Amino acid sequence: MEQNIKENKMGYIPTGKLLFSMAIPMMVSMLVQALYNIVDSIFVSEISEDALTAVSLAFPLQTLMLAFGLGSCVGINTLISRSLGAKDQRTADQAANTGIFLSICNYLFFAIVGTLILRPFFEAQTDSPEIIEMGISYTRICLIGSFGLFAQLCFEKLLQSTAKTTLSMITQIVGAVVNIILDPILIFGWFGLPEMGVAGAAIATVIGQIIGSLFGIFFTLKYNKEIKLRVKDIRFNGRIVKEIYRVGFPSIVMQSIGSVMTFGMNTILMGLTSTATAVFGAYFKLQSFVFMPVFGLNNAMVPIISYNYGAKKSERVNSTVRTTVITAVIIMIVGFAAFQILPRTLLSMFNASENMLSIGATALRIIASHFILAGFNIIAGSVFQAIGNPIISMIVSVSRQLIVLLPVAFLLSLSGNVDTVWLSFPIAEIVSFILSLIFFIKTMKKANLRMKQSI
Repeated sequence: MEQNIKENKMGYIPTGKLLFSMAIPMMVSMLVQALYNIVDSIFVSEISEDALTAVSLAFPLQTLMLAFGLGSCVGINTLISRSLGAKDQRTADQAANTGIFLSICNYLFFAIVGTLILRPFFEAQTDSPEIIEMGISYTRICLIGSFGLFAQLCFEKLLQSTAKTTLSMITQIVGAVVNIILDPILIFGWFGLPEMGVAGAAIATVIGQIIGSLFGIFFTLKYNKEIKLRVKDIRFNGRIVKEIYRVGFPSIVMQSIGSVMTFGMNTILMGLTSTATAVFGAYFKLQSFVFMPVFGLNNAMVPIISYNYGAKKSERVNSTVRTTVITAVIIMIVGFAAFQILPRTLLSMFNASENMLSIGATALRIIASHFILAGFNIIAGSVFQAIGNPIISMIVSVSRQLIVLLPVAFLLSLSGNVDTVWLSFPIAEIVSFILSLIFFIKTMKKANLRMKQSI
């Protein structure tokens, strides 16, 4: 093991100051990402409610892409940070180079396989020809152009793994701003360009991701000197791939389960009314304004915990966890209040009909009741991943979304009342909270014992 790495700031700056200095740029960039998601849907909703439904039905496949991209990158990020904390330069470099190779493989898989399953994917959710064709048009472009998405995710995580979160923020903001600017131009055909509809929204998304990835590549090569990238090392490395996916695979499974959940929920809601599916799609866009800052906080926490866990600094690990949990819960309380007080105002941004407002106001209030518990659950899940117990996160996620949420939603849908279906969300979150709390207590006790025994 090489011992020539200087102490990274994650090892000595006070944890509260360190966490927020890293988290604020990530939270800002995540909020911009949430804004772009909402703006994207707002413009699409101006086409028609069917267009918004089509994009909502595409969401499970987009979530699956993110699952593979982010899951792989979580493993890369954790391995790099832990290796740097342990002063193992060789493994840190191998993780970065192998991570780029894995991102290329992910892109090729979705570009080829994803496009082949589009028609049956949409036909399984709806029998509306218009919605199916719009959904296929939108998603095909997103899949074929997803090399920008996978590259952006990869290089953002390389920057985050060495605490360069401001640079990571810039890549995300640039990509999102480009998307927001291009959306109306391409969707509605401004400045003499042809009116492209939902295809224009997809093209704007792809261009934004490509430009964001170019910034990420530039910043990594110029400023990320703690890891060394070499073209000849961008290849398969069995030992590193195994380590990456020891943490990353459960993350992929967890986020893929989210895709399955969304697909299943869309199918259940379409059996009641297509408007409920549009509401569900709008909810996912709106809740991102609450969840994205927590995910930004989360992304800052993971490398700090991984680094200090690798360096056997137990007090820094515990302090970071405490501060992160408290902050996440506060953010969720604010989000809960907004959804309770302003549901119709929030939905009106999506050109909502009176029917959509009626269904959606109830939906947002009921679903948001789980936000506070979700704040703790999100952070606990990433703590498990950061210290090398990702299987626990997967168990909790499977229990929440497949064992509880979807079956309960289906049973409640048998009443024929769409309002009751939304109760499945707080019910599932309560189960997730109980499991997360039990595993969290046990995991932190074991982690502290290991760190003390290794000193």
